[in-house]
Amino acid sequence: MRIPDVAESTPLGRMLPQSVRRRLENLTDNLNTVLAVQNPRVMAQMAPSAVRGLFLKVGRRGEPVAMQAGHAALFDFAYPSNSPEMRALYAKAKKLQWDAARDVDWSVSVDPHDPAVPLLPEDFIAWDVIARYAPRVTPEDRRDVIHAVSAWMLSQFLHGEQGALFAAAQVTEAVPSMDGKLYGATQVMDEARHVEVFHRYVTTKLERLYDINDNLFTIIDSLMTDGRWDMKFLGMQIMVEGLALGAFGMFRKVTKEPLLADILRRVIQDEARHVHYGVLALREHFTQHLSERERREREDWAFEVAVLMRNRFLAFELYEERFGASMNWAQWTEVMEHSPGMNLFRTQMFSRLVPNLRDIGLLTPRIMPHYERMGLARYFEGRSALQLGDAET
Repeated sequence: MRIPDVAESTPLGRMLPQSVRRRLENLTDNLNTVLAVQNPRVMAQMAPSAVRGLFLKVGRRGEPVAMQAGHAALFDFAYPSNSPEMRALYAKAKKLQWDAARDVDWSVSVDPHDPAVPLLPEDFIAWDVIARYAPRVTPEDRRDVIHAVSAWMLSQFLHGEQGALFAAAQVTEAVPSMDGKLYGATQVMDEARHVEVFHRYVTTKLERLYDINDNLFTIIDSLMTDGRWDMKFLGMQIMVEGLALGAFGMFRKVTKEPLLADILRRVIQDEARHVHYGVLALREHFTQHLSERERREREDWAFEVAVLMRNRFLAFELYEERFGASMNWAQWTEVMEHSPGMNLFRTQMFSRLVPNLRDIGLLTPRIMPHYERMGLARYFEGRSALQLGDAET
């Protein structure tokens, strides 16, 4: 079932004040996002977080948000070391630590409007589509939009890293493996460093920090409040970190700004280890220790999160800030769906995720047609974190 957009599809809706129409468009879009969830267990699990994130917009109130965490902290006073792969990953993580204040050259000057050193290429955005609805966009406007898009994306990376920081701390407590706990401690440090480096870049170099996207807030809220350690692992290590790894890689390839490229290179090195950690921890658990009902629930949950993560790159926050007076919600969606750079990000950020889902048993013939409809079949046979090994970590 899909609810039509009454703000645009009815004469009465088109007569409403613009601010009211915008709220109705947002409400309709959020309701359709929730109604698209097929598995009733997944819907029940995500519903409280969806209400807080999509409808109440708790993440955008400019105040700290309390998320009630509930999980068991597992102690093992025998200190067994029975995972050589995890122990090796821990040893590598200790060697590859870096200091965001010391090792990054913050003296590099960044001008977000300098066309000679663009944060993103100008053709990242579908200007031809924008011109249909906002015909008076100047070259300076274009550079400012590219600045805004870059700041918005990096702001979402920052918010995701804060979620990863808290999730890594929870997982370190809850994961059964002692080798996993030792490695998990290095990830907590990694995520703190990522929060530090992205926050410093966005606030001191781009001077523009955006609120957390509602979809991303919903995912983080759902993970923080779930008491099952493997769901925290699946959500953060495989889904959020896996998608971020693909997005970071694409951003690094297209940016011409050297400081940002260096930051992303360092972060990618860390993130690859984090995803590898998640695959190591979950592959046996999902394939051997879960019932079929439990496995299918996680498979459905992963797909729904993939849909939400793809939607977070429609950048409605930018629409509200810059184009709300010249186009409606559906027209902005058209801009984002036809923008070459945004399309590249939305597909490439799945390049690491899909093979990893396959390796942990969550990409069965039952769910594959859903990913095919998202245009992701090309990644079914891709290389996973385990296959990439040292080539990426």
